[in-house]
Amino acid sequence: MSVSPRAMALSVAAAGLLAGCAAPGASLPDVSAAAPSRWHAPLPHGGEPAAIVSWWERFDDPQLARLVAAAQSASPTLAAAQARLAGARAAHTAAGARLLPGVDASASLSRGRAELGAPIANTAAGGLQAAWEIDVFGSARAGHAAARARLAVAQAGWHDARVLVAAETAQAYIGLRACEALLQQATLDASSREATARLTAEAARVGFQAPADAALADAGAAQARAQAVAQAAQCRGELKALVALTALDEPSLAAALADRTARLPTSAALAVDAVPAQALAQRPDVAMAAWGVEAAAADWQAARADRWPRVGLSGSVSRVRVDFDGSRVEGNLWTLGPLTVSLPVFDAGTRAAQADAAGARYDEALSAWRGSLRQAVREVETALVQLDSTATRASDAQRALEGFEASLRATEARQRGGLASVFELEDARRNAAAARSQWIAWQRERLSAWVSLYRALGGGWQPEMAATAAADTAP
Repeated sequence: MSVSPRAMALSVAAAGLLAGCAAPGASLPDVSAAAPSRWHAPLPHGGEPAAIVSWWERFDDPQLARLVAAAQSASPTLAAAQARLAGARAAHTAAGARLLPGVDASASLSRGRAELGAPIANTAAGGLQAAWEIDVFGSARAGHAAARARLAVAQAGWHDARVLVAAETAQAYIGLRACEALLQQATLDASSREATARLTAEAARVGFQAPADAALADAGAAQARAQAVAQAAQCRGELKALVALTALDEPSLAAALADRTARLPTSAALAVDAVPAQALAQRPDVAMAAWGVEAAAADWQAARADRWPRVGLSGSVSRVRVDFDGSRVEGNLWTLGPLTVSLPVFDAGTRAAQADAAGARYDEALSAWRGSLRQAVREVETALVQLDSTATRASDAQRALEGFEASLRATEARQRGGLASVFELEDARRNAAAARSQWIAWQRERLSAWVSLYRALGGGWQPEMAATAAADTAP
């Protein structure tokens, strides 16, 4: 994959907006005004626009997509995010209900004498009572707006958990495949060194090689065996990490992964959206911070509205029946009112302090949103730098691998013909092994950079996608 570098610069508008202050109750912060007009780092593939969706299907390894799906099904982090989403949805419903009258039903049955000389009476009554706090100054409406914003925060958090689990699983899978590739190289190297040690020992026994050469070859073989054993242990640890993420049975998982042992997945020709504002807007953490500002602004409005009078209206309607001395009286009773107005007179500054505290929380939320924007820019920039670096180093790493392997083959041939010493052969082997390890490390770094970019761009997220998916998935 080719990467075309582009010279980028931050826009002056970003600093201006980040240094400014939004008014309480303003609409959702506009990330396009805060985003850099262009990225510093080169955009992959020259920055041709493309949406980063169905990410894992773009790799040539079906196991990767299956593992991501299994991890998301088993993740306690995602389950907790779903629970928070359900709680936020219930809180939003409750806040909306506060805007409407509350109606209660009641029923009563009594027997007794109300006054001296009166007959014993049985009284039965049933009716409805209604109470409504009229939201004259907007306290309930502000509370409803805050609950709606927190529901959006929970929806974005649910998707952020999905992205995090997917990225973590992909990194673990890439780590396992890279470890297997290194183990394969270590095993081949150990076998080759053991063969050389046997031949050298035989040659030294009949006097064609010095004993020092035999000792060196034997030491090299022992070292290679030890490295292979250590690498195998590391691969078992990588497999157990995948087991923990996916909650799959270890033997079953190992069997399922066996057909692609030591093969790192290859990414398709992916591209990044060239519009920075869209790249920032699709990040769930930025959306969470922005909706947090919205919720804090609504809380501030509600706290200020609580300093003003409250207006309430109540009423009731009931059916009453009274039986006494063989007689019965039955009829309807109703009341409308009272209309009550309560005005705060003295509270020792409690309501004012609560409003000031809400204003401070709004300022805190606004600062957190600005920080999330800066962090988003940094993470995307870093991922693009990593991609550009790996693309630039690809040809050199491949040439180094091919050159050192060719040198090793030539040295082996010379050593078999008696034209090269064991010392030269061991040096050529070390160079070739280092080049193979660097090539595998380059592959892993390249794939990890793509996964980091997936994470930095929010997994191809759009707000309406998160809201729909969360409604379908949450309990």
